[in-house]
Amino acid sequence: MITLPETDLVVHELCLGSNIFGSNADEAQSHAVLDAYRNLGGNFIDTADAYNQWVEGHIGGESEKVIGSWLKKVDNRAEIVIATKVSKMNSRPGLSAANIFAACEESLNRLQTDYIDLYYSHGDDLDVPMEETLGAYAQLIAQGKVRYIAASNFSPERLRLSLEVSRDNNLPSYVAVQEKYNLVDRATYEGEMAQTVAEFGLSNIPFYGIARGFLSGKYRPGVTEVDSKRAAGALEYANEKNFAVLEAIDSIAKVHNAPVSAIALAWLRSQPTVSTPIASARTVEQLHEIIQIIELSDQELIELSALSA
Repeated sequence: MITLPETDLVVHELCLGSNIFGSNADEAQSHAVLDAYRNLGGNFIDTADAYNQWVEGHIGGESEKVIGSWLKKVDNRAEIVIATKVSKMNSRPGLSAANIFAACEESLNRLQTDYIDLYYSHGDDLDVPMEETLGAYAQLIAQGKVRYIAASNFSPERLRLSLEVSRDNNLPSYVAVQEKYNLVDRATYEGEMAQTVAEFGLSNIPFYGIARGFLSGKYRPGVTEVDSKRAAGALEYANEKNFAVLEAIDSIAKVHNAPVSAIALAWLRSQPTVSTPIASARTVEQLHEIIQIIELSDQELIELSALSA
């Protein structure tokens, strides 16, 4: 377990993503994964009000509802750390104070809980003053409905500005970011965003930790069909350079007697400013592929970093 920087949230080294709960995984499948995750020591679950509005027949909130029905069965809510998000749900867009208040209440109802441990601005809102957004969060924190706030899909410039606004106006400050980052997709995070996160003592809780499943090892040269509704996204990473990375992971996985996914997540976990990566599982079997915590040697880290640079 680790403590997220700038918080007292003690969490498992794997944050369980839930963007498939209520869609690719129905409630029973999702509950089975959640039960197994908790039984293996997991306690950190990531969701959003917008999940899964992109699926035909869905309007958003489905993932939160599935987690809420499971959370209702948990005997000790305080042991579970729940992260959810606001601003991207079609019916609740943006970061105005009114929208944040309404969206928070709806998320609490769907999650069947009294508070959210980590509440993300799911995307920036250039049309709303940061003072208004952060002031709304201040009220929710004072009311005990939110413990900490974080930012996702911000530019480095806007993240820095928001942190300065918080400091200058004595308002709550984002304690973490959630940005795309993995072994074969490094350019979007490394650089100014990583520097900003480091400068302010925050951490990244990265999504796409196994590159939409590409780093699970299922995708190999010549493989065009994989049993996954997210295969098209994963195949975007299918190129000669990334297949070479997979080959190196294969060799390291054999040394550690570990799944390919676990090695990819171990590299990510070792990177400066990363606290705990996010990965999702549709089945208990898939969960076992991502939850094993591996400690890579310096040489293994150097090799993987050089191949993926």
